[in-house]
Order: sequence, then C-alpha cells, then structure tokens
Amino acid sequence: MNQDRRDRLRDAAIAVLAREGGRGLTHRAVDAAAAVPTGTAKNYFPTRDALLRAAAERCAEQYHALAEALAEARPEQGAGPGAGAGAGPGAGPASGPGAGAGPADATRLAALLAGLLRNTAGPGRIRVLAYLELQAEAARRPWLAALLDPVAAADFAAHAHLLRTAGLPAGPERARALTLALHGAIPHLLTGAPATLAAAGLDDLDRFTRELLAAVCGEETR
Repeated sequence: MNQDRRDRLRDAAIAVLAREGGRGLTHRAVDAAAAVPTGTAKNYFPTRDALLRAAAERCAEQYHALAEALAEARPEQGAGPGAGAGAGPGAGPASGPGAGAGPADATRLAALLAGLLRNTAGPGRIRVLAYLELQAEAARRPWLAALLDPVAAADFAAHAHLLRTAGLPAGPERARALTLALHGAIPHLLTGAPATLAAAGLDDLDRFTRELLAAVCGEETR
C-alpha cells in the first residue's frame, strides 16, 4: 500500500469533514478532494467507518505533532499561530501542549494560550472543524469515542503541567476550569460572530487569556 497516497486520502478526509460536515464524508468526496481516480478511497478505506477512523487517526497524529513542537520550543517563543502541523486545539482541539519545558511565568503562559486560540481560527481551522465533526459522530459510535478519548483527556494533564511550569496553582480543579474554558471558546472562534466574540471577551485573545488565568489562579498571576 502506498503510504503517501494513504496520507493524502486521510488529509482529504479531514478537509471534507471540515468543509462539508459529517454527512458530506463519502468516498467520492474524498477522491475528489485528493484529486485521485474514483474508487481510490474505497480501495484504501472500504467503509465509511474506515474513513472516519482514518480521519480520527490523522487528527491524533497532527495533535501529537503540535505537542512535540511545543515541547521542543523555547519558553520565550511560546506557540504562535503557525505552531504544529496544522493544529488548533489544540485541542483537545484548542491546544495540546506537551510535557516539555513550558512558559516560565503567567505572562508567557497567557501569550502561549492566546497563540493556540489564534491557531484555532487560523492554520489549525481545518483540523479543528474536522475534530468537532468527529466528536459529533463519536456520540453515536463508541469505538470512535474511544479513539478520540485520549486526545481530549490529554489536554487536562497538559494544562496542569503548563500551570505548574509557570509557577501557578495547578490542582485538578484549576486545570479543569482552564481546559474547559479554552475548549468552550473554540466554537465561537470558528464561527467568528462579532457580537458573540465581544460578549465572550474573545475579540482580544491576549486580554482573554490573561483574565482567564487570573480567574482560575487568582492573585498568583500578578
């Protein structure tokens, strides 16, 4: 089996999910997106569930690529909009920071988180949209939920790690609050509705992440 072509088809499946949603994920649509002869996707992934699995595995690979990029980055570099392999969130779809040396203080952590959120609506948009579609499909497919579970669960430990490296309180309740707030921001950033962004404070991501850390960690962020 040609691995390059297989990866091309998996990337095409992600693109189709992001553009057309779950209902649009067909073998013909993947063939067209990959610019390959009709029937190619079916040869590699015979069923629709196989296409979903392929897309989910590709999303996980891109997630881990982002985690590795962040783990190798110097703390002062943060994670700008181009970090990772087309990743968003992270994580889960919004983030995905790894276990490397994170930002050394609250200011740098806020900057890193703001960069990850910008990635969601920028270079990582396609992957994040596809991931959300996969989550919707997973609500009806336990095997897909099990495949996605480690990716989403890893965000909680990763954010606890970032809080610790920044010298902030990093108890489980704080990591949960931070992670869920970041995950909750994702649909609004993808939609980009101005009134909602302003109401949520997402029209200024640097301010949003500073205020979020202050709310989660209190005076320790000052």
